[in-house]
Amino acid sequence: MENNMANAIRALSMDAIQKANSGHPGMPMGMADVATVLFNRFMKIDPANPDWADRDRFVLSAGHGSMLLYSMHHLLGYNDMPMAQISNFRQMGARTAGHPEYGHAKGIETTTGPLGSGIATAVGMALAERMQNARFGDALVDHHTYVIVGDGCLMEGISHEAIDFAGNLGLGKMIVMWDDNSICIDGDTALSTGTDQMKRFDAAKWHTIAIDGHDKEAVAKAIKAAKADPRPSFIACKTIIGYGAPNKQGTAATHGAPLGDDEIAAAREFLNWPHAPFTIPSDIKAAWEAIATKGNKAQGKWAARLEGSSHAKAFRAALAGPDLAALNTALTEYRKGLSADAPKVATRKASQMALEVINATTDVTIGGSADLTGSNLTKTSTTDPVSADDFSGRYIYYGVREHGMAAAMNGLALHGGFVPYGGTFLVFADYMRGAMRLSSLMGNRVIYVLTHDSIGLGEDGPTHQPVETIASLRAIPNLNVYRPADAVETAEAWELALGDENTPSVLCLSRQGLPTLRTTHSDELRSAKGAYVLREAEGARDVTIIATGSEVEIAMDAADKLAESGIKAAVVSAPCFERFKVQSAAYRSDVLGNAPRIGIEAAIQQSWGGLLGDNSAFIGMDSFGASAPADQLYTHFGITAQAVVDAAITLMPTRK
Repeated sequence: MENNMANAIRALSMDAIQKANSGHPGMPMGMADVATVLFNRFMKIDPANPDWADRDRFVLSAGHGSMLLYSMHHLLGYNDMPMAQISNFRQMGARTAGHPEYGHAKGIETTTGPLGSGIATAVGMALAERMQNARFGDALVDHHTYVIVGDGCLMEGISHEAIDFAGNLGLGKMIVMWDDNSICIDGDTALSTGTDQMKRFDAAKWHTIAIDGHDKEAVAKAIKAAKADPRPSFIACKTIIGYGAPNKQGTAATHGAPLGDDEIAAAREFLNWPHAPFTIPSDIKAAWEAIATKGNKAQGKWAARLEGSSHAKAFRAALAGPDLAALNTALTEYRKGLSADAPKVATRKASQMALEVINATTDVTIGGSADLTGSNLTKTSTTDPVSADDFSGRYIYYGVREHGMAAAMNGLALHGGFVPYGGTFLVFADYMRGAMRLSSLMGNRVIYVLTHDSIGLGEDGPTHQPVETIASLRAIPNLNVYRPADAVETAEAWELALGDENTPSVLCLSRQGLPTLRTTHSDELRSAKGAYVLREAEGARDVTIIATGSEVEIAMDAADKLAESGIKAAVVSAPCFERFKVQSAAYRSDVLGNAPRIGIEAAIQQSWGGLLGDNSAFIGMDSFGASAPADQLYTHFGITAQAVVDAAITLMPTRK
């Protein structure tokens, strides 16, 4: 029966791709045998309860082969994957997008498509399983993370970060199956790689096995051995790309194009599949649905264990996420103290101070850093390290693996039970942008703590000074970019980020110390509106000064200087452009006013258009930075209170 079950995947895949006149039949047809054995004999899933917390996770890292996943979901009986979705593959409004998209259909564990992102995200899922297991035990948490990767996934640099990290942590519940077909888009993989993948994974402390990917018993034996080994496992499955298409299999012609009517007819004969397109015999469909029935029974037994568990309340609370009301109470009291004490601290330090409150109030936050813990200040007194010997901790040492860190945080968030945050320097956001973009696309609550946010970092120089980075992050949809001005705004940014369940956040934080500007406490989270009047002019405004982060201090100083000349200036702090953009037109108008506007940010002007308008000036960067002490750099690049005063006078015709 497994032959027919696999051929059902092949038939649905080639027919859907042919009808769409677009897609990748090679991988689904080549890996159909492996996938069939995996799901029929090993996978623990329940399509009737697709969010079951203890289900096995399946990640199709080679996301271009999406019809493998969609075919199985239809065959398994997911109620949102009828045949109409299969026959409308890659069409407007269909759930069956060209690559698997998280949230589009049940059972899709993560968005894949950018090669390598799937295996790296799966590392986070496998890590989350071990961490939850350490908290709640085998009775509630005991599942595997299975991944199918292709040659391209293993060529991408992020795969090295993921493999090394997973091996070092000994994530034994992670099993990766490589579609070793020796074909890429350009032709034979020998054109571009000669890596011995078995030795590569061996070197990273993985358990490795090589098999014939079309020998179902060999596949089953390998998966069984992988499950028994305490190390993460890599199974090299030697396959024929496009298996079943007799004239094209084994060639790049099957990778990314429909087979064509003649080849599909030949494949039907070769596979002994006489059935019409989009038709599955009832006995084959029943064999696939039996997998779902078995999984449903397992889910029922697990649900009974949960009901009788002493961990039930804590387990459900972890899945529900942080207690936002408790966080608000704790952070409101904390902010009150900040306004009274008015400390002068770098916002990276203010972030750590806020995290001390947060991590003592909720235990679902999981911190980490890409080998910059002492600089990002992401570790707190209540977050012990996670290690291969102890997964009960709450702090992850990711090493110098920014991209891998961001992908793993996506996996932690997608798995459920945790809210991850991780730190590096802001300039290195470019290393992890692909995973940050996926955080936004999937709507993951992931928090990026990005410190050393401007030329204010000083002597490390232009390689580390992110003059263009903030603007580039603001360009990503569904990503809130916060640049707080002081310790109070930093605490507000953390509370807002934790409350955004479907939006990731970036905290851009200073290296240099900044004074507390919000010295009068308000229970209101003023940063929630993205921008607000920090200091109103005495009388009708002559000019509005808008600033973010460390430059709000400069704006306040400039307003004082202007007042000495009789020029009435309002100061607007704008910690989050994205939040301000969605406020009412009336609110935005009240904040920005009708007077000429000056923007200040130690970064490029791009992304400021919506705040400044025509009669405006911008004080910031139009080049890369330099290596020097921070105060000298601000003077050298003209980001000073006097520059703001001069710009204000220039904008006022009667003062010229």
